[in-house]
Amino acid sequence: MQRSGTADLPLHGGRVPTWLAERMTQLGTAIAEHIITSYGASEFLTRISDPFWFQAFGCVMGMDWHSSGITTSVMGALKRGLNSRSADLGIALCGGRGRHSVRTPDELRAFSDRTGLDGEKLARTSRLTARVDNNAIADGFQLYLHSFVITNAGEWSVVQQGMNPQSHLARRYHWHSATVRDFTSEPHTAIVGKPQGVILNLVDHRAMPAQDALLTIAGQPVETSIAEIRKLTMPSHHDVHADDVDLKRLGAVLAVAHNEQLHDFASLLLLEGLGPRTLQSLALIAEVIHGTPSRFSDPARFSFAHGGKDGHPFPVPLKTYDESLAILRRSLAATRVQQSEKIDAFRRLDNLTRRVESKFEPLADFAATISREREMSEEFGGRTVSDDSPKRPRRRAETRLRRDRAKSSRTSGGDSAQFQLFPKDLER
Repeated sequence: MQRSGTADLPLHGGRVPTWLAERMTQLGTAIAEHIITSYGASEFLTRISDPFWFQAFGCVMGMDWHSSGITTSVMGALKRGLNSRSADLGIALCGGRGRHSVRTPDELRAFSDRTGLDGEKLARTSRLTARVDNNAIADGFQLYLHSFVITNAGEWSVVQQGMNPQSHLARRYHWHSATVRDFTSEPHTAIVGKPQGVILNLVDHRAMPAQDALLTIAGQPVETSIAEIRKLTMPSHHDVHADDVDLKRLGAVLAVAHNEQLHDFASLLLLEGLGPRTLQSLALIAEVIHGTPSRFSDPARFSFAHGGKDGHPFPVPLKTYDESLAILRRSLAATRVQQSEKIDAFRRLDNLTRRVESKFEPLADFAATISREREMSEEFGGRTVSDDSPKRPRRRAETRLRRDRAKSSRTSGGDSAQFQLFPKDLER
């Protein structure tokens, strides 16, 4: 996945409650460790520089599926989790939001002292990526977050975000050292976004004379191939709609988790007797770990792993979240003592889900799935950020729940009503 690009997101305020932030740190770190163990630290940088994968990653961790807050919360969770394992995993995160962003050069120098890299060169790279997106690209967005991910080998990825209060949008920029040919000549293959008038682009190849006066780079540019730009624009509506999700892919996940025959086989891959709801989450986590770029065109689908803190598509099922996290931890612990079949089980689970998707025509019943999740929310330990303020009215949520139940009651017959499987005329 040699890709980088931009993402436009609705600008949201709010906070991440402690009960979710702590779990995001643990789950995000476990998923990152799975990827690094299976594919290497370089592949993790490749993925985090892909705007679609990044959004799916935030969704599977229980953040609001489309908001600007995913960027801050995901990078904060990874910094807390991965930096404590930096010596083992060979990767570290520097910078962050607000005042933390200005500390990035010093943090990079400290990391370089431990690894033998050129700290001053990395500090210049950090400042330059920020200047390109904040100043050289005058698109109306001012940066407020700058995160620099670096490996022991010196490969890096930058995730930074700016805001435009007038348009109520945030824009996230992704960089990967493997895709940068020349910082001063079109380091992005394109800058894509909603039209907002004339944009000044000082890294356009026609701006070479101005660059000589405004941008100076010490050292040689990173030479490698430039990949195709990927642009993600998330909608402004808070609730998840059926057209935000690939219902066939979601149907395959639900079939593996809830179809009796498929569930029995899939659960044996990870843990005998595994409950269907936890298996549903683990199937989506497995795709985040092992999926290819084309699998992340609908990031909202990954919110069906652990819901969202705002209650969309349903409250965060804490019991399921904790059980999924425990299984991820056990697989990583087994891998450290050379029991590789435990971590390979997630790859086999992902392969099984894709085979169901290709051999059948699974189709998720969107309304029935959400209605079922909300109906079982209390049993799963469902929680939202509004539960921390019990005085807030919940009439709208209750009305929506009754409406969704009414829609699904015409077809509902238990878990099996969440999806349908239609055999395809393919060679078995």
